Amino acid sequence: MTMKAPFQLLMLLGIVFLASSVCVSSRQHDQDQENPFLFKSNRVQTLFENENGHIRLLQRFDKRSQIFENLQNYRLLEYNSKPHTLFLPQHNDADFILAVLSGKAILTVLTPNDRNSFNIERGDTIKLPAGTIAYLANRDDKEDLKVLDLIIPVNRPGQLQSFLLSGSENHQSFLSGFSKNILEASFNADYEEIERVLLEEQKKDPQHRRDLRDRRKRHQSEEANVIVKVSREQIEELSKNAKSSSKKSVSSESEPFNLGDRNPIYSNKFGNFFEITPEKNPQLQDLDILVNAVEIKEGSLLLPHYNSRATLIVTAVEGKGEFELVGQRNENQQEQREEDEEDEEEGQERSRQVQRYKARLSPGDVFVIPAGHPVAVSASSNLYLVGFGINAENNQRNFLAGEEHNVISQIHRSVKELAFPGSAQQVDKLLKNQKQSYFANAQPQKWEEESQRKKGPISSILEAF
Repeated sequence: MTMKAPFQLLMLLGIVFLASSVCVSSRQHDQDQENPFLFKSNRVQTLFENENGHIRLLQRFDKRSQIFENLQNYRLLEYNSKPHTLFLPQHNDADFILAVLSGKAILTVLTPNDRNSFNIERGDTIKLPAGTIAYLANRDDKEDLKVLDLIIPVNRPGQLQSFLLSGSENHQSFLSGFSKNILEASFNADYEEIERVLLEEQKKDPQHRRDLRDRRKRHQSEEANVIVKVSREQIEELSKNAKSSSKKSVSSESEPFNLGDRNPIYSNKFGNFFEITPEKNPQLQDLDILVNAVEIKEGSLLLPHYNSRATLIVTAVEGKGEFELVGQRNENQQEQREEDEEDEEEGQERSRQVQRYKARLSPGDVFVIPAGHPVAVSASSNLYLVGFGINAENNQRNFLAGEEHNVISQIHRSVKELAFPGSAQQVDKLLKNQKQSYFANAQPQKWEEESQRKKGPISSILEAF
């Protein structure tokens, strides 16, 4: 009995530890579920998947919260393919802003009288206007190709329609939708020839499908026609005359541009911030979109700031970290219409109370930063983020801390005396404590309690961080 007691105690402690771990994990999961600004990597719909890759579409933003009503016509799509694979030709009823997250590819874009191929890699971005027929090949021997697309449908808000040029039993070619007479007149050929040359994959004859697979020397499902394997020789053929992204200028109207080809707009030893705005690029100007990439070093912090006009859709590409966003207390719920003015006034009063929305970030997670909402991001490991900004023209990024571009430091001294509990001198001294700009050490400096008391806090939205 005495020998069993320590063992039983250890077992009990183990159960308690496990239960506490489960509780912590459960609390974190509940917080993530209640955070309307966070879209975990599992909030996706798989549109296509086979051994060669997958295509996944993120949940609609406006279905998460009514604060994203202005995002109802924007979708985020992730494309991933294995080495030496090809995403076959198609067009969509949507404008695409394509950003390469990792890997190397050959993008071919067709126009009625021309064909342009581009060698693209990490950081490259290009606009594909609605209706553009394009195909994409992973030209790397080892690395997967990962592409992020911001999609703006032109027919139905938030709903994308793809039209495949080649087809299979499960993914029909749009050519098959035309009648026999129209096809014969259009191609000036017998329907049997048209069917054999352009539509043969859609025939129902099992023997025909077996012969077709043997002819191609492949053993993959009919669905695999969306993403297929290609040979090294075919990759070399596609590479002929392919251009690289424009390194001299980001102002091209049709060629890819790379976020890293220009100097970062913010940079120090803790991180780098690259951004291309619609004022600098005609491809982005038409859609009023900005694109940025942020590198935050391990243990560093992107200082608190907010955007004046743009709403940012940000994807965590590599690394881990955490973001804190300051919003209204009722933004974690769908807003309800009030039946009378008294209830509406009470709701407005509650909405003035700020709330901190906090979440951990892992690769594949997406978070949204609405205009005017202060946000800060810290990195527990080297963190790489890619963002698309909606309503980006004339957007102003206002930092709330740091030596440069700190909007609080611009307030008149007399107004500081009225706005904050501390004196203007105390506020100025506090603001000058941070010698870094834009990025800083995420570990706060330790101050003695007496010193902290004398300085006094800045009681505003900053307290929510």
